[in-house]
Amino acid sequence: MYLDLFKVFFRIGAFTIGGGLAMLPLIEAEVVNRKKWITKEDFTDLLAVTQTLPGVIAVNIAVGVGYRLKGLKGALTAVTGAVIAPFFAILALALFFKSFRDNPVVERIFLGMRPVVVALIAVPVITTMRAIGLNVVTGFIAAASALLIWLFGVSPVWVILAAGLGGYLWYRIDIYRKRRSGL
Repeated sequence: MYLDLFKVFFRIGAFTIGGGLAMLPLIEAEVVNRKKWITKEDFTDLLAVTQTLPGVIAVNIAVGVGYRLKGLKGALTAVTGAVIAPFFAILALALFFKSFRDNPVVERIFLGMRPVVVALIAVPVITTMRAIGLNVVTGFIAAASALLIWLFGVSPVWVILAAGLGGYLWYRIDIYRKRRSGL
């Protein structure tokens, strides 16, 4: 089991471009759909928890999956698999970056990868929204929050506080409506 756990996360870490968020659809496909190590609901819960923790999300998910399957040794095995290939790739890039950083072919390759990375990041966002029952309105709220932070420089702390207050008010209004209608 340890070797299988290592191989799955090594493969994901070695062949994913775009960082931790880009790895999410591949991790989900492997651990939920293919290996059936955890359920979709457990993956969604794990994703929610790992997004609140510091660090790279793919590493945090590797810890969660590995720990759920084989405890501390499983967590260490999964994390090692997830980070060893990117570590050596970054080390190699750092050693040789000066010699090819101004190469127009390399620049165009990286420019061409950008839309793919964006799509790889968008997929888990959309599938997670569907899995937890969010709809177009909540998607709009998320997009508006991102725009407030990105375009207008609003602090994420204020956006989170406003969202919490909005959620609380919506909850109170919903309770009031149900009481009035006798539900």
